Amino acid sequence: KKGVLALFFGQLQDMLIYVLLAAAGITFIIGEYIDGLIILLVIILNAIIGVVQEYKAEKAIEALQQMTTPRALVRRDGEVKEINSEEIVPGDIVIIEAGRYIPADLRLIESANLQIEESALTGESVPVEKDAGSIIEDPDTPIGDLANMAFMSTLATYGRGVGVAVGTAMNTEVGKIARILDEDVEEMTPLQKRLDQLGKILGYLAIGICGLIFIIALIQGRPLFDMFLTAISLAVAAIPEGLAAIVAIVLALGVTRMSKKNAIVKKLPAVETLGSVNIICSDKTGTLTQNRMTVVKTYTMDRLTEVPATGEGLQPSADEAELIKTLVLCSDATYEKGEGTGDPTEIALVVLGDRYNLDKKELNVKHSRISERPFDSDRKLMSTLNKEGAAYRVHTKGAIDNILQISSKALVDGKVVPLTEELKARYLQAADEMSDEALRVLGAAYKDVDEIIEPEEMEKDLIVLGLVGMIDPPRLEVLDSIREAKEAGITPVMITGDHRNTAVAIAKELGIASSVEESITGAEIDKLAEEEFSRNIDKYRVFARVSPEHKVKIVKAFKARGNIVSMTGDGVNDAPSLKYADIGVAMGITGTDVAKGASDMILTDDNFTTIVHAIEEGRNIYNNIKKAVIFLLSCNLGEVVAIFLSILFSWPVPLLPTQILWVNLITDSLPAIALGVDPGDKDVMKKRPRDPEESFFAGGAGLRAIIGGF
Repeated sequence: KKGVLALFFGQLQDMLIYVLLAAAGITFIIGEYIDGLIILLVIILNAIIGVVQEYKAEKAIEALQQMTTPRALVRRDGEVKEINSEEIVPGDIVIIEAGRYIPADLRLIESANLQIEESALTGESVPVEKDAGSIIEDPDTPIGDLANMAFMSTLATYGRGVGVAVGTAMNTEVGKIARILDEDVEEMTPLQKRLDQLGKILGYLAIGICGLIFIIALIQGRPLFDMFLTAISLAVAAIPEGLAAIVAIVLALGVTRMSKKNAIVKKLPAVETLGSVNIICSDKTGTLTQNRMTVVKTYTMDRLTEVPATGEGLQPSADEAELIKTLVLCSDATYEKGEGTGDPTEIALVVLGDRYNLDKKELNVKHSRISERPFDSDRKLMSTLNKEGAAYRVHTKGAIDNILQISSKALVDGKVVPLTEELKARYLQAADEMSDEALRVLGAAYKDVDEIIEPEEMEKDLIVLGLVGMIDPPRLEVLDSIREAKEAGITPVMITGDHRNTAVAIAKELGIASSVEESITGAEIDKLAEEEFSRNIDKYRVFARVSPEHKVKIVKAFKARGNIVSMTGDGVNDAPSLKYADIGVAMGITGTDVAKGASDMILTDDNFTTIVHAIEEGRNIYNNIKKAVIFLLSCNLGEVVAIFLSILFSWPVPLLPTQILWVNLITDSLPAIALGVDPGDKDVMKKRPRDPEESFFAGGAGLRAIIGGF
């Protein structure tokens, strides 16, 4: 963690500042103390502006350490004990219960309907089913597919299990992330590189001018000390002392403007870097999508209905009402005042009922639950027995294949008919079509009984109602933002821990990719040599089933191709790539402290659209800084020419060092600041990103500076 002093001295690591310090030193040596103090004040002002913006120190590792669970259940000496998680060692038998965080990386030896939410590692919030009996032989299997493992800092949401600790502390998957975050990846931003380059030019120019003056003095036979003072005047005239402070002020004003547009910038130079971005790597879940499983299609026999994206009080058909009613009653989730609690899939079902006026609370009162048969990974079904008037009704939901196996009838247009092979084929065809669109498919069935029956008797001779398809849908506003980004010459890329078919479906809908050929998985990346992957990376727009290490590899490969890369994310798994990107962008609402700590910018509204607006602001800020630089250099060139001509023709020196400083710091700086806050170019997002290697003098700007100076 950097202290205030470290941050302060960090602001001084700049070629332009070195030149100013040299100028201040020389003025003190020749006794011009006021001039020296003025230059030092400019340097200190510049550093203070930077420190104020960067005071929020890096907290990524600190936050990561705090994520470890404080207590864990272990079996030692034949007894179950609760201990601090840091006391766990490899070989400990750890007991997993719903609601507890996993305290170490575990190889499961027992599991009973165990589900674990692994968003800390994969970014996907839907809980993953675990199976201790699963044998996985492929060493390249993605983390999200390791069904026989439980990982540190993930959350058990359902069921129970037992595992053997195989990795603790830094020797875990989360530990790998911590190690990556601990690496030093400080790089100069494009603006810092340009200012550094400009500082060197001005420094060499000042030295050259001083040397030339001494040669002229020797030729003309003038007193050397007088010429030394004159040389100092010329050196001071050559250096725009106010430039560093003006750049810092313009950037700080840009930061303020961006904060009003929901983007908080942690590091001043990051504002300008945004303007150079030509690749936006974005996490899928929560950034491009709503991070909320939503039912988008329902199917009852021969009737496929698309559920509107918005709206309440929707009217279902008679068969559709029975389908939704069963799905709502056969769910444990709750939904009140816009907030859902429970399994994300069940929340989606309860929300569906709410939108169709089938409120779960009201249904629970009218059809109270008598008993249930819980979901398990073998049956892939859940059933409940509820009151239905004077009798009872079984409600079952689960995988459509399994539903069809335990059903003998179907509800078609309000009538119960035999479930023929033809009807089964239609249900399966509808399910396949939904699956092709990357929808998660869930079937439902019911049966009426006259008396309370045992749970084992529930799932027999059921009546099929239909099925629903759900997905985490794209944010409504993202489509326009991606179109705008493409028009501005920026390539949007999706990076996700989710499956390829889901990722490609969302990418197609948003216009990020057009075919599955533009996608690659983490396992496929591992098979490519680093150079080959970097060479071919421009082919891909979707990276699926990737780990935190893959994300870093992707960012590095894009950067190796000369791109300026922005990476967005919200989870612990995104933190390493946020740190390695030229601009790391974290989500302010859903983002973890780890992600925020590793980022350069935080979006307070978690909206992809805000990134595009920030890039627009960054482009305008660079244009304004360039205007200010060219204006200042024109003014300084005029001073240099005037003093040089006075020496050449033995005229009196027109300006003393103190007067030159006054002109540079006050007279020139105020108009330069005005140029720095010019209103932005309305068409700036219709142009391609500028070359990060482009100098301030590109596009005829250098010639304009010379003409302006003369």
